[in-house]
Amino acid sequence: MSTEFDACPCGSGREYAKCCQPLIDGAKTADTAEALLRSRFSAYARQQVDYILDTVAPGQRHQHEPDAIRNWASSATWHRLEILNVEGGSPADEDGQIEFIAHYTEKQVRKRHHELAHFQKIDSRWYFYDGSAPKILQYVREAPKVGRNAPCPCGSGLKYKRCCRK
Repeated sequence: MSTEFDACPCGSGREYAKCCQPLIDGAKTADTAEALLRSRFSAYARQQVDYILDTVAPGQRHQHEPDAIRNWASSATWHRLEILNVEGGSPADEDGQIEFIAHYTEKQVRKRHHELAHFQKIDSRWYFYDGSAPKILQYVREAPKVGRNAPCPCGSGLKYKRCCRK
C-alpha cells in the first residue's frame, strides 16, 4: 500500500499536512519563531497571502502591501529555505532573529532572498516584525596574495602564472 507524501515546502522533511499546513489553516499557532518563518515560506510557496499578512505584527501590517505580496508569491517558483542562524525565538523567548536565504526562480532566473528576519511574541503568539539585509562580512585572506609574476610558492623556481596558478 503506497501513500502519497506531500513534502512540506519549508524543507523540514515532514509531510505538509503535519508540518506547516495546520499553522497556515489556523488549526494551531507557531511555538517558535523558526516554525513561523518556515510556515511563512510555505505560505509563499502555496500563495497563501492572507496567512502571510496575518502573521505580520499588528503594528507593522500597514507597511505590507497585499497585492505586492500576492504578485511576488505567484510570480515565483519557490525552491527551498536555507536557515543560516537562529538567535532566540524559543517558546520561552519574547523575540527572535533568524538569518535565512529563500531560493526561488522568477522570470526564469534563479534568485536568492537573503534576510535577517526579526520576530516578536505578542500575547503568546509569534509574529514577523521586520526584516533587514544581513551584514556582509568581508573576506580576509589568511596568507599574502601571490602575484602572477612572483616566484611560485611551491618552490619550483617558475613564475606563479606558469606553475600553480593554472
